[in-house]
Amino acid sequence: MDRREIAALLAYIGRLDPRTIRTEKGEASDQIAQWHVLLADVPPATPYGWDARIAAHQHIRTSPYPILPADIARPWDSYRRERLARHTDPTPLADPNDQIAYTAELIGTRRAVATGSVQPREDRAITSGRGRIDPELKARLKEVGSCIPPAARAALRPFRPARAAREAAVAQGRPDALAVMCEWCQAPVGMPCRNRRIGPKDGTRRTTPRATPHSGRLDLATTQQAQEPQRLQQPTPA
Repeated sequence: MDRREIAALLAYIGRLDPRTIRTEKGEASDQIAQWHVLLADVPPATPYGWDARIAAHQHIRTSPYPILPADIARPWDSYRRERLARHTDPTPLADPNDQIAYTAELIGTRRAVATGSVQPREDRAITSGRGRIDPELKARLKEVGSCIPPAARAALRPFRPARAAREAAVAQGRPDALAVMCEWCQAPVGMPCRNRRIGPKDGTRRTTPRATPHSGRLDLATTQQAQEPQRLQQPTPA
């Protein structure tokens, strides 16, 4: 805010709280100069939600103490932080090899968001919680079958043998061993079984993932798969 905007803000505050009014010309000038030094980087208002008069009104309405420049600066800093926390940097149009231009564009975008000139750009996550998938995304995943393209999945198979074996089993209608916990190595659901290397004093020294599940885990998954149709056919209690 410039000195004229500071004077207008102080006049508005004086109407709400006469304790802030300075009647002497020298005192009024000093007050404007003080507030201008402390709030020079705070705008009077922005197109998206910030208004210094609202911050002043809120303080006067809720606090018994006379308003100070900090009571305007603190809400402004909170406004800036909240907007930047919701912002995801878009890819700059500048050439990424031109580091100066690329960085300048990023800084300019963030400054515009922080000062309220433009709205934050929010890139939402695929899901907003367990079981709450966006309907459009859900339909798209149902259409393509997976968020990983088939070519990429095939290229990853040599590096993910346990997952590849699991996908092959599910595709062929065989039980999914990773759908249950392994009672032998205690591998949780969704994680591959592990081999344990025992030390001289019977303590586990290290573990390594297995490409195939333990036989007991596969038997448990087979039993669970066989019981699933029976469970679904049971009548629901009234």
